[in-house]
Amino acid sequence: MTDQSENKKKGRNTLAVHAGERPDPNTRASAPNIVMSSTFVLDEPVGFSAYDIPDEAPYIYSRWRNPTVQQLEEKLSALENARACRCFASGMAATSAVLFSVLKTGDRLVMSDANYPGTAELARNDLARMGIDVVTVDLSDLQAVEQAVTQETALVWGETPANPTMRITDISKIAQIAHQQGARLVIDSTFATPIATRPMTLGADYVIHSLTKYCCGHGDAMGGAVLASDEDMRAIETDGQIHMGGVISPFNAWLINRGLATLPLRMKAHQANAMAVAQFLEAHPRVTKVLYPGLPSHPHHELAKKQMDNFSGMLSFQIDNGADIVAQMMSKLQIIHYAVSLGHHRSLICWMDTDDLMSSSYRLSGKQLQAYRDFAGDGVYRVSVGLEDPEDLCEDLARVLG
Repeated sequence: MTDQSENKKKGRNTLAVHAGERPDPNTRASAPNIVMSSTFVLDEPVGFSAYDIPDEAPYIYSRWRNPTVQQLEEKLSALENARACRCFASGMAATSAVLFSVLKTGDRLVMSDANYPGTAELARNDLARMGIDVVTVDLSDLQAVEQAVTQETALVWGETPANPTMRITDISKIAQIAHQQGARLVIDSTFATPIATRPMTLGADYVIHSLTKYCCGHGDAMGGAVLASDEDMRAIETDGQIHMGGVISPFNAWLINRGLATLPLRMKAHQANAMAVAQFLEAHPRVTKVLYPGLPSHPHHELAKKQMDNFSGMLSFQIDNGADIVAQMMSKLQIIHYAVSLGHHRSLICWMDTDDLMSSSYRLSGKQLQAYRDFAGDGVYRVSVGLEDPEDLCEDLARVLG
């Protein structure tokens, strides 16, 4: 739990560097230690049930709590203006923790019809198999959301900007719709990061991050996080984390904590580079559409300006017969890596084929499929714009595009 009253007095750069950290009381080391121990020596008896752990319990076992992981959790809480945070081994571990801890058979889950494919498949396949009513909806269509969110709805799940369409969800309005029906709102804010958006200040009940991405920033450590109120976090930390066991390694937590120190600076550079690349692509004769929230041409640009302090480094673009040049992307790019994932210091690109996503992850039809194609067409190249010189990135893309 973080002292938010103190954090509110500090700037975001200061929080990124100092929140959750303090000099070692024994060595006076300035940099945080890595506590790799799986168990801790106790001074008094404790119970063996996770349900009996008192709020101020000592460190007992690293699946329950670890000093290095706790430093990361405190820093994320400060950056997100959240009361509580729990960290996990991956973004999908964090996602699973919320879905399996909060939902039960017979509940209704209303989820964005286009989001991270792993989350989409978990909901459509595993949750549906367990008797949970999974309903997908275009969260930018508020009338459709109002129709989908009924009194049986336990959770509404959004992602903004959405993967890979870069669609923006109006968090405040979706939160109002969810809360009117007694449902809670989850926002996957991986693309935005806490530098761009703090969803809980806009009405969200849970925030999800794949820490593997921008929060780490260097493509060398996997992790995930859930942020919530103290009350909403109780089920997540017992059922979702301690019992399901998807805990983060202290070493990964240390790496991600180090990455967070430069997150505000990196996001400024990611945004500047992404804007330069987006403008280059928008002017290229072979490119038919560029989806970047910072461009005035983006359908949700005004909402993005209102809701985001930073437009992030993610963009998607279309070209005619885009799938035909995947092999050229792999062989001719010299700086940008053709690879999955995002948020690294190096730029990454990958082709996301609409038909493939529809047959595997999304399975949309009718109006929802048409709405998706209005954004993504037959497919998009998703680009995670890194920290290289933007002129070099544009030249690299021109090498393939002509």
